[in-house]
Amino acid sequence: MEQETGCALGRIEQLIRHAYWSSGASGIVIGLSGGIDSAVAATMCCRAVGGERVRALVLPSSVTLREDIEDAHEICRRLHMECLVISIDPVLDSFRAMPGYTESPYLLGNLMARTRMAILYYHANRDRRLVCGTSNRTEYLLGYSTKFGDSAADIQPIIHLYKTEVCALAETMDLPERVMRKPPSAGLWPGQRDEEEIGLTYKEIDAALAALSRSGWNSRTPVEEKVLGMVRASEHKRLPPPGLIPPD
Repeated sequence: MEQETGCALGRIEQLIRHAYWSSGASGIVIGLSGGIDSAVAATMCCRAVGGERVRALVLPSSVTLREDIEDAHEICRRLHMECLVISIDPVLDSFRAMPGYTESPYLLGNLMARTRMAILYYHANRDRRLVCGTSNRTEYLLGYSTKFGDSAADIQPIIHLYKTEVCALAETMDLPERVMRKPPSAGLWPGQRDEEEIGLTYKEIDAALAALSRSGWNSRTPVEEKVLGMVRASEHKRLPPPGLIPPD
């Protein structure tokens, strides 16, 4: 199993190196939340091109837990990455001054995700860096992400891995114990937890996704039916915007 894990990591790191060198980029920038997905993706990037070429941006808001910022700092220390902390609250306050602004957890959560990605791409554009995404396959298939927010990236090293596979890979890495054990959360509002919001555990979701894939996306249980419904409802997030193709 360890040999298989090592081979899988090696292939991912080779893909990162290929994207990095072929693009002519000077480095990689990644949003680091203090959670397991961004920690694993950052570790892969640092192994692929060296920690000195990877910049981590920690982008907290007023609802970000102090321990998440502390965990992000510790990850950067272990990986020898540059770490910048930039609050997104001033940007959000500017949006709040917009005529007709209305706030809800859903609207604010999407706004936060897109604000963070705009900051990441600003750094990438300014310094000729690639933006590393941190979406896993489970989130991608469920549509559990924000269009042009956390789903945007130049490279996506873990998007082919289910959440449970990301957690298994994390066990082979030098990550803080608190990062490994904290409940998955997008951190978009106080007390938000992914599994509570979805209504299923990631273990249940990944098992259902694997079963659906094997069966040609035909559901056979209530859990599979619920997961399939989420996959179908979010299909627009995985397709290019519709448009007319002019005739030749």
